[in-house]
Amino acid sequence: MKLTFLGATGTVTGSKYLLEDGGKKILIDCGLFQGLKDLRLRNWEKFSHDPASIDAVILTHAHIDHSGYLPLLIKNGFRGPVYCSSATADLCGILLPDSGYLHEEDAARANKYGYSKHKPALPLYMQEDARKALDHFRIVEFGKDYPLNDLLSFSLTHAGHILGAACVRVSDGKTSIVFSGDLGRPSDPIIHAPAQIQKADYLVLESTYGDRLHDKHDPMEKMTEIITATAARGGVVVIPSFAVGRAQTILYYIHKLKEARRIPDIPVFLDSPMAIDATNLWQKYHGEHRLSAQECARICSVVKYVHTPDESKALNQHSVPCIIISASGMATGGRVLHHLKHYIGDPKSTILFAGYQAAGTRGARLLHHETEIKIHGHLYPVQAKIDVLNTLSAHADYQEILDWLRHFQEPPRRTFLTHGEPEAASSLKFKIEEHLGWQVTIPDYGQVERL
Repeated sequence: MKLTFLGATGTVTGSKYLLEDGGKKILIDCGLFQGLKDLRLRNWEKFSHDPASIDAVILTHAHIDHSGYLPLLIKNGFRGPVYCSSATADLCGILLPDSGYLHEEDAARANKYGYSKHKPALPLYMQEDARKALDHFRIVEFGKDYPLNDLLSFSLTHAGHILGAACVRVSDGKTSIVFSGDLGRPSDPIIHAPAQIQKADYLVLESTYGDRLHDKHDPMEKMTEIITATAARGGVVVIPSFAVGRAQTILYYIHKLKEARRIPDIPVFLDSPMAIDATNLWQKYHGEHRLSAQECARICSVVKYVHTPDESKALNQHSVPCIIISASGMATGGRVLHHLKHYIGDPKSTILFAGYQAAGTRGARLLHHETEIKIHGHLYPVQAKIDVLNTLSAHADYQEILDWLRHFQEPPRRTFLTHGEPEAASSLKFKIEEHLGWQVTIPDYGQVERL
């Protein structure tokens, strides 16, 4: 086996791993780089391998940092199947066309207002490219072995991160390697805990929160405080949210708070067509989460869905306190930017982040107390209150990762740490070596390992 690290090295975005074995080239995950400009520019570089030479792609889950490069890979010559779980396929059917739409909109806006150095600015790919990519999807079931050739096979186990999220195991009959994807948390209120894995010769493991423990406080306490205080000031709570996973968790907690009458009965708007569609998938995949059909219905009843751009614009004329949940979660694009432009300068309002903010994103800059922020080529003064919920992460922290690793019957020959900022990966490496005695490597971008 030969493994090449083509993404998620020194960063939490751009997940791509090329595995070569038995004459096959398999790409595990195919994500977009996000955040810092130097990372985003990698999306525009010529792919390191001829896309036509890759035999198959296996996705761990649907988030854009794991799936969002697929339309470009296919546009440039990939013709093979894309294997994933059923829920991942459904979610990619929502996320990928939206990603193409956002690329088109960003290019059109840059051309209209002239703030791009490129004349004309072009989208990375278009909605039509994303829709064509969906034709390559092949659904596989959890817990079953699927052949890639006479020797090579793969299987999926539940990762507990979002609907459909998987750990991927690839084996040639002699050597096996497991890709953790994004590992969820055992105590998540909605998604079931990650399945235990007992054996792998090699392990590629995420390290997003490798240097910290999640806050153990009940997130509803802080949400109660923020929503109540903002409403009392007559302001609006704007929650930039990942459309898949995080938006549904936020709705769950708001439902609980309203049911217990712990927050004012103010309107709640879900302004993200993607998040609306993803929320509707709860009913279809009831076996992958802890909520009953009745609970799903009650949770959805607390929110007003915002479908059209005109309805979205009208929210910024709302004269009474409300909660607006809108994508994207790191404020890198989407409808939430229009709400930020309107409310970021309002001292009565609150911008409440609800998840990890990658370096270089607007979310990270706002949490680092920048006094003005650039949106659509213009600077806006930051006068709204900026806050964050650190308890809603869908990623395991270092203790939860260590607990998951302890179920291995014997150590992998080597464990590769990816999908983490350098400090997080380095900290987790030390902890795994000290507590478990495993051999751990932090690979560089483009690094090749013969297994």
